Amino acid sequence: MTGSTLTDPVQLQQVVVNLITNALEAMTGITDRPRQLTIRSEVERGAAAVLTIEDSGRGLDPEQICRIFDSFYTTKPDGIGVGLAISRSIIEAHGGTLWAAPGMPCGARVGFTLPLAAPVGA
Repeated sequence: MTGSTLTDPVQLQQVVVNLITNALEAMTGITDRPRQLTIRSEVERGAAAVLTIEDSGRGLDPEQICRIFDSFYTTKPDGIGVGLAISRSIIEAHGGTLWAAPGMPCGARVGFTLPLAAPVGA
């Protein structure tokens, strides 16, 4: 992404911090395997930026994946269920998509894709 008028870096930072915080919280209490957090960024086909956050935490079941981006849905005992819903709204407002999938062999993969801006003068 280029150009400060195309994105709101504070909002995108909020999304990244939320996804990382969720991943770290998902690994709380994991004692039977290493707790690992992996953050990857890449450019996809020259048209989109992709950020993926993967953890070795409790993971997601298919029913959760369908609902985790819904407002007020939470799997945390002390959660209120707005972080991922707000994150999805921010990413969609920037023309992107937010997604989640089970991690392999455990944990979860959550990420977003944002369109790249056209080069200046193109």
